[in-house]
Amino acid sequence: MVNSLADILAHKDFDEPPEMTAIKRFVREQFDEDCEVLVRERDIVIGVRSSSLANALRLKQPELRTAAHTDKRIRFQIL
Repeated sequence: MVNSLADILAHKDFDEPPEMTAIKRFVREQFDEDCEVLVRERDIVIGVRSSSLANALRLKQPELRTAAHTDKRIRFQIL
């Protein structure tokens, strides 16, 4: 049976993963900055605009993991 693209997309969940939402909220509340978050199978990549913010977040990794309820590796990327 061949499914059309419309059929496939009708059953797709377009909600953000909970880890993504939690990390974005954490960065917004702690630093009043936006970030991009990519949740992958083994890690989470957080993209920020400055190296100083990336370093500050790196120091808060345990808090980030707790907020996101994850044990995945967290990586940082300067956008």
